[in-house]
Amino acid sequence: MTRLRRFLFFWYDFVVGDDWRMAVAVVAALVITFVLAGAGLPAWWVLSLAVLVVLPLSLRHATRDR
Repeated sequence: MTRLRRFLFFWYDFVVGDDWRMAVAVVAALVITFVLAGAGLPAWWVLSLAVLVVLPLSLRHATRDR
């Protein structure tokens, strides 16, 4: 395995981890924050709301098989 593939695999595993849906939710929250801030609107609440929504879903997903 080349160094580049190992490097890319590390970042994929680090960002996506066990649940790709949570990674998509985080990226979506960051994009929404970026768009709102670029439009001059207050965007501080987007990431806070994302944490309040995504964290319980992630915990439920992680504990549902146990």
